[in-house]
Amino acid sequence: MTLANATRQRKRGNVPAVILVTDESRLADPAAVMDTLPPGTGVWLRHYAAPEREALARRLAVIARRRRLVLVVAGADWRLAARIGAAGVHLPEAVARSANLAGLRLWLRHRRMLSVAAHSRTGLNRAVRLGADCALLSPVFATASHPGAVTLGAIRFAQWAQGAGLPVIALGGVNAATARKLRFAAGLAAIGGFQQR
Repeated sequence: MTLANATRQRKRGNVPAVILVTDESRLADPAAVMDTLPPGTGVWLRHYAAPEREALARRLAVIARRRRLVLVVAGADWRLAARIGAAGVHLPEAVARSANLAGLRLWLRHRRMLSVAAHSRTGLNRAVRLGADCALLSPVFATASHPGAVTLGAIRFAQWAQGAGLPVIALGGVNAATARKLRFAAGLAAIGGFQQR
């Protein structure tokens, strides 16, 4: 069973039910994984420090259009998102707290998606105040991306997601097995976990 199969019954709306989150060290070139994803899957392009980030973004945008995937650029880089025709922008929690978002807000008026990272109830509340379409709440379970980090677990995730006021996507240690524990997730996001281990 794949992670994509585990999300078939989740609420969808305009937010993808399954999101691939890219990572320079764990998924240096996400193109091969993108070629296996079903239409409608989200791809959140992080790769913050990639020296050729724009070239990578352009290449992934071509794949996203061909495969009908929802490509979102992480960071406050709405200009890059606009240049490649991305569906939206994902703000890391620290950026959501402190960035000047005036230009981004103007770009978002054109029916673009805003996703915000959250690691606490405060982060979820901030996502709501910013008018985000969804929040990626993490880490839910132990994850190779943040070894040793304190995790939320399925129960706390459910409590926070139920009262959040926006769709909450589970991130961190999410795979086909752990997805079954996440009844109140609007969707699932992962770097790995797209194939059963």
